[in-house]
Amino acid sequence: MPVLGLSALGIVFGDIGTSPLYTFKTILNVTDKAPQAGVVLGALSLVLWTLFLITTVKYVSFAMRVDNDGEGGILALMALLGVKKQHRPTIIAVGLFGAALIYGDGAITPAISVLSALEGLNMATPAFQPYVVPAAVAILFVLFAIQSQGTARIGHFFGPVMLIWFVSIGLLGISGIVRHPAVFAALNPFYGLSYLFSNGATGFLVLGAVFLCVTGAEALYADMGHFGRRPIRLAWFAIVFPSLILNYAGQAALVLEGTPTDGNIFFRLCPASLLIPLVVLATIATIIASQSIITGAFSMTRQAIQLGWLPRLQIKQTSSEGYGQIYVGAVNFLLMIVTIGLTIGFGKSDNLAAAYGIAVSLTMLMTSALLFIAMREIWNWNLLAAGSVAAFFLVIDGAFFLANLTKVAEGGYVPLILAISVYAVMWIWHRGAAAVMVRMHESLIPIPEFMADIKSRNIPRVPGTAVFLTRTEQDTPPVMVWHVKHNRALHEHLFVLRLEILPVPWLASQQRITITEEAPNFWRAEARYGFMERPHIPELLMTTKSLGCTIDLDDVTYYVGHETVVGREDGRGLPAWQEQFFALMERNAIHISDFLSLPTDQVVEIGRQVSI
Repeated sequence: MPVLGLSALGIVFGDIGTSPLYTFKTILNVTDKAPQAGVVLGALSLVLWTLFLITTVKYVSFAMRVDNDGEGGILALMALLGVKKQHRPTIIAVGLFGAALIYGDGAITPAISVLSALEGLNMATPAFQPYVVPAAVAILFVLFAIQSQGTARIGHFFGPVMLIWFVSIGLLGISGIVRHPAVFAALNPFYGLSYLFSNGATGFLVLGAVFLCVTGAEALYADMGHFGRRPIRLAWFAIVFPSLILNYAGQAALVLEGTPTDGNIFFRLCPASLLIPLVVLATIATIIASQSIITGAFSMTRQAIQLGWLPRLQIKQTSSEGYGQIYVGAVNFLLMIVTIGLTIGFGKSDNLAAAYGIAVSLTMLMTSALLFIAMREIWNWNLLAAGSVAAFFLVIDGAFFLANLTKVAEGGYVPLILAISVYAVMWIWHRGAAAVMVRMHESLIPIPEFMADIKSRNIPRVPGTAVFLTRTEQDTPPVMVWHVKHNRALHEHLFVLRLEILPVPWLASQQRITITEEAPNFWRAEARYGFMERPHIPELLMTTKSLGCTIDLDDVTYYVGHETVVGREDGRGLPAWQEQFFALMERNAIHISDFLSLPTDQVVEIGRQVSI
């Protein structure tokens, strides 16, 4: 477990671990330029108790107990609540928009983190100022460019590097605390509450800056499936949490001592002789934090595809060492464009801080709402107990969200626009796919009727096995009907396969497939996969003989239907703009044969038009 805990430092805690680079200086920008002791202790108290209540209590101690077969995150939580078994539009909307917001966070995190680290060069000499943004753009471009190569090789170094980072920021914090030990009075929550309620609008607005200290907390929950609860909790309590507390306290101690607050107070903790090495270490740490966010976006995209909320995209497995080592080219390119655009457009981490936080705070608010439902339905808590705990989290999350909402005009609109765009793509894709399914079911032919028609028309039966991929649960697959219509022949052995992605991440091998014989030499099977698994149909068919299926696997042809989507002429279909956008996504999605790992030289594609 200690080894997994070390690995978790590099993957799980990169975002929250680099937040000291910009959180306290953003707080100081909201408060007075020369803050009094009560202001500093109040702000520090808010930071420490936010770290404790949101990260330690809500996520590490509470949310991580609600898992979907070991997987966490808002999409896994949404699936856990049975959205595929029953129509729950509100839960679906909350879960999907929460997931969409994470893409906004994924674009902003690399920009603000790398900029914050490189701005430390200004502390050494102002001559570096003109080169901060170009250097940040170059680093981010290289970071995104190497994604297709995978992170398996350098991933082993993430944990040790982040361990050095956390130890370093902890020691820097101690050096500041030694100069003004009274700073630990901020452990008393009275200082935070007093500042919050006695400083009017400023006290409320400072919550938006304080929230930056927990922007990586959602990653603890989302990455639970990679490491498990215990290693993440070990790393948090033994290393990350103490280091963060010490560093924030050290920064506050410098301010109390009268250290100038211009520039970045984080780098003022460092002796001048070690400033350049610290900037280098901070830059590496922010690259690791950015890498974790990008990898998380890839994983979430695969989950959304498997659950049917995004079109099929090309997913490249970059390592055999871990299932989570994947690359999604389309997502990587879009994130790179947005991230570099934000870096150039905002120019400074201070400016980006206004755009940061609103996406994560809204995601946390939605997670709390889903946790309430999980407490009632999964844990069977009574309404009073579940309502009390959920209300506690919702009040805290709601306060932070409202504070961040005031920053919409200053840049907070960026993650909201990104989230709305992603959510629209998910919604239109799912709606279009559902419309296609409805149209497909309108013309199904019962199997006995179809086989009788084959016999009456003397349709030749040719040697070999035909595997028909279908989305229908019963009757004759449309692709089989189309095949007979166009080719006027049918194989001797027929195998109809329907694929279902279940709202669980993994599935036991004995639950993978069920087979029934519909007619002589006519088999129907249902294959099931979890949303974190990649289907491999040829390998799956190898297991059918043990289930009594007698098909010949040495002579298999796969038949796949390809629908060309067009608008309905009766005006009862989707609005034209939705139909056209869905058709565009359908044309650009990867082929189903690639998604199912079918051998290309054994696949026959049959097309038809479907009006939706």
